[in-house]
Formats: sequence, C-alpha cells, structure tokens
Amino acid sequence: MAAVFLVLLYEYSPLFYITVVFVCFLVTSGLVLGWFGLGVPVILRNSEETESSTRVLKKQMRQVKNPFGLEIPHPATASVTKGIALTPDCLEDCVLTCYWGCSVQKLHEALQKHVYCFRIKTPQALEDALYSQYLHRQQFLIKKNDKEEKYCQLPEDAQVVDFGPVPRARYPLVALLTLADEEDREIYDIVSMVAVIHIPDESYRLSCRILYQYLLLAQGQYHDLKQLFMSANSSMESSSHTPPGESGTARSLLEKAGLAEDEPELHEEKSKDCVVCQNGEVNWVLLPCRHTCLCDACLKYFQQCPMCRQFVQESFPLRSKKEQDEDESSQM
Repeated sequence: MAAVFLVLLYEYSPLFYITVVFVCFLVTSGLVLGWFGLGVPVILRNSEETESSTRVLKKQMRQVKNPFGLEIPHPATASVTKGIALTPDCLEDCVLTCYWGCSVQKLHEALQKHVYCFRIKTPQALEDALYSQYLHRQQFLIKKNDKEEKYCQLPEDAQVVDFGPVPRARYPLVALLTLADEEDREIYDIVSMVAVIHIPDESYRLSCRILYQYLLLAQGQYHDLKQLFMSANSSMESSSHTPPGESGTARSLLEKAGLAEDEPELHEEKSKDCVVCQNGEVNWVLLPCRHTCLCDACLKYFQQCPMCRQFVQESFPLRSKKEQDEDESSQM
C-alpha cells in the first residue's frame, strides 16, 4: 500500500506541489491581511466590521489651563522699521518682554535649559540662558484681563532695517509672557509662553505672523503649539476687523484646548458640522495630520482621515462627553 501511494505521489507530484504552495499562499495572505485590517476596503465594510477592526488609539488628554494669550491685531502694518502692536490676553498679572534680533541658536538652547537645567519662569531666567544675544529689549506690565495694545519698536539709533537673507541667525522678535506674581507660578502648570514672531523687512517681505509658540511647564517640559486644520466652505465669514477664530462654537473649543491663538491659516466658518454625516458637531482631532473634521459618531468608522487619506495614529477630543452634556443642559 505504501509503495502504491509513493508511486501515485511521484506521478502527480507537480500538481501536488502546486496545490500545497497555493494553499499555503492563501493561508498566509489571509493571516497577514486579517492582522493588519486590510482584507476589505473600508468603504465596503459594514458598520459592525469597521467598528470591530478599528485600532485608532484615543490619546489620553490632561486638561491644563493656559494663563497666556497673545495676538497681532494689525499684521499688515507691522515692519521692522515701524514696529508692531501686540495684544496680550492674560488671566493673571503678567510681564511681556520683547527681544528684538534674538539669536536663533541661543533661544533653542534656552528651551533645552528649561528642560535640563533650570526653569524659565521669569524674564531674567531667559536672559541668563540667552547670554544677552539680542539687539534690544522692551518690557511691559500686563494687568489681569487687560487687552490694551502694546507697541514694540526698535530704537532709531539701532539702525536695523533687516536681519539678512534666509536662513537667518536671528529671529526678528521673540515675545516672552511670564506670570508677575510668585504665588501664581505655584498655581499654574504653565509658567511662561515664548512666541517667535516674523516681521517683514527689506530682505524678507513675508507677512507678519507668529511662527512658533512654546508653552513652558513648571515640571520642565515645553510644548510647541500647533494649529488645527478645519474645513472651510463658501459660507465662511471674514472681516478685516475680526481676526480668524474669534466667533462660533469652535472658538470656545479651541480656547479650552489651549489652541485659540489666532493663526492666519486657521479658517473658521458658520457651520461646524462633521464632513462625513453633515449633522454632528466636529469634536475630534486626528493625528498626525491635525485635521479636525469628525463628530463623535463618525470617528469609529475611519482609520484614514477623510480629508487627506492619511492613516490615523491617534486622536483626541476637543471636549469630553461631560462637557458636552453640561453645555446642552445650560442651553435648555
């Protein structure tokens, strides 16, 4: 019997080997596609399959109150020779310190010193870290909830009309906001904010804007504030007197998230509906693309951003379910 089986196997060996290889290929392909969730296109899956296969991580968020706010009310009129107007919006008494022509290298070294050496809680601490590598310094005392414009300008004897070609060794302006009272520094997790501001000059006429904003924490970390991208349509309202991000529900959400600093690229619109169902309120930020376009109900059906198709690694809500319920109860 064994001899007969071996003879049959020898006669049909090519077909046998092909069958074995094909079966192994199917099994391996099924395991790989099933493991990575690529077996069926997302658009063809039903709701139960999509929800069960979703592996998008929800980022654990910790609410931190940011006592600092800074805006540029008239970016079109700002220049190195004419100066710039800044509007601080602080929850406590603060000190606004402006450094003209601050060294790029020394500023980033100062941020590292905040992490590893000493905490930058006062203007003097930053100056010690900069080693006086700036051209001019101005300082203003900002009272609580004072939104009066502060005008910063280089002195005439400085004779600075530009900061040279790109890439530059100096930032045109660095604004530092620190808490004025020692007691407040013990209350807030965020102890200072550094804003790097571009101001147009004769060499580089890019419009005035905030390039970077860093929040410095009392524990020794610092975070780079980044804008969120929201969809815009034809119903978008714009006004020369109202900077982007000043109206609507989304403004309040961004304020709670500490991301309400007015960015030129941050578009606002009348309706903040989900781009998928067009019904739910936008609440989720997708990472790493930072598109804010999905409501609570639609989030679970997407592993790719519906705006740019980039795979979503993490996501976080602009406000929790508890905060939504509280807002709904207050409106009733």
